[in-house]
Amino acid sequence: MSRLFGKVCQNGYVVRDIDAALKHWTEVLGVGPFFYIDCVPVENFRYKGEPSDVELSIALANTGDLQIELIQQRNDAPSMYRDFLEAGNEGLQHMSYWTETYQEDLDRLTAMGYVAGQEGEIGERGRFVYFETETHPGTIIEISDVSGPKGRFFKHIRDLAATWDGTDPIRTVKG
Repeated sequence: MSRLFGKVCQNGYVVRDIDAALKHWTEVLGVGPFFYIDCVPVENFRYKGEPSDVELSIALANTGDLQIELIQQRNDAPSMYRDFLEAGNEGLQHMSYWTETYQEDLDRLTAMGYVAGQEGEIGERGRFVYFETETHPGTIIEISDVSGPKGRFFKHIRDLAATWDGTDPIRTVKG
């Protein structure tokens, strides 16, 4: 467990082909069910402090308490996802730590010198920030507010994964 952030709650994988990634995770690794959102309603997205109209598809599933997030960026808007792919990478891009005291944690980490690379919101009380912490691929740190509906959705995903029998491996969610 990190003395600064707590336990890792999610590993985020940036992929070029989310359908192929879903097939691998469900069929080869047996992880699921995945909840797929074709067009994620990201609001107030900022990349290095500037607005960016990023378009994303994501899929979420759990393996035990660890959530797996697959992310495919659908446009060329500035983002840390785009930067990761343009650097020739694909796969694990970030580790996410979840919090119910988002603003307090954001203020604490910013005061410690952490710099936001990108940030935004998904739904009510669904803020997130990715810090510029990547010294090698896969080490970006995200903190994500789970004090609202997003946190309840994440719990639902974890609970279903605990008893998943392999049926209905990809479940579409409206964004």
